[in-house]
Amino acid sequence: MKFRTLGKTGYKISEVSLGTWQLGGKWGTPFDSKDARDTLEEAYNHGVNFFDTADGYQDGKSEQAVGEFVRSHPDVHFTTKIGRKESPLSLEHFNPEHLVRYVDESLKNMGVDSLDMVLLHCPPMMNYYMPETFFEMDKLKKQGKIQNYGVSVERVEEGIKALSYDISAVEIIFNMFRLRPADLFFDLAKKNNVGILARVPLASGLLTGKYTADTKFAPEDHRTTNRHGEQFDKGETFSGVDYLTGVKATNELKDRLGTDNLAAMALRFILMFDAVSAVIPGASNPNQIDRNTTAAELPAFTDAQMQIVRDVYDQYIKNPV
Repeated sequence: MKFRTLGKTGYKISEVSLGTWQLGGKWGTPFDSKDARDTLEEAYNHGVNFFDTADGYQDGKSEQAVGEFVRSHPDVHFTTKIGRKESPLSLEHFNPEHLVRYVDESLKNMGVDSLDMVLLHCPPMMNYYMPETFFEMDKLKKQGKIQNYGVSVERVEEGIKALSYDISAVEIIFNMFRLRPADLFFDLAKKNNVGILARVPLASGLLTGKYTADTKFAPEDHRTTNRHGEQFDKGETFSGVDYLTGVKATNELKDRLGTDNLAAMALRFILMFDAVSAVIPGASNPNQIDRNTTAAELPAFTDAQMQIVRDVYDQYIKNPV
């Protein structure tokens, strides 16, 4: 495993880290605490030292599992996200009163004295024009309740606006099907010493290359229920790509890149960008950890391979998304 610096935090984190949206079970299934512990331990054994969670994941059980793990592994860092566990999502969820409550609840849930990193969890665009939101995070930092803060965003424009504040990191959707952040935002983040966490790196599993036109997902799975943004932002599901279009693009990537292990290559592609501090693929069980961390061992993409990704993106994805 290789390590990169997470922006202003100074933390040296594993370039392949772990997102915990699926920790302890797949989307919509009951939480399995043993699977969660085993998955975190397996990741750690593979060199992963950074975990991304949120107060709303599995009704707080993900936070609890990550908190328990980091308390016994002082060399591990983490981020948690706040603001989306209550619905419907609104500007009010990011006002100072709510932010203080969320941070206090996360501190209690994780059993720690201070949170390494807190990300505002996809606030509405108007929140970026409400400086009191960010000033409250500055205050929480001065109080020692949090060490660093940043934002998790849906769109590039939100990330750019967030750079106006004293943030340490931005979590943004970036993968072979979502290349736009690299065009402008990455350079701006580097100039501001802001770390980038690449989320949804496998486009909700599309970029594993294992799905077909006939693949069925569980009725409660967001890949069934949110294809058109019915529950939350469409970009969270298949990166906003039409499913059948995504399957076609994935098959072409596999063919032109000459691989049956597209998942690892898709993660390695993201690591080609030095602005990225870490990629945070998820894992619902320990067996998926090896698939993810293998990416750190793959050779760098050639110029020709990088162009293949761009060609497929331009042909299938750029205009619709």
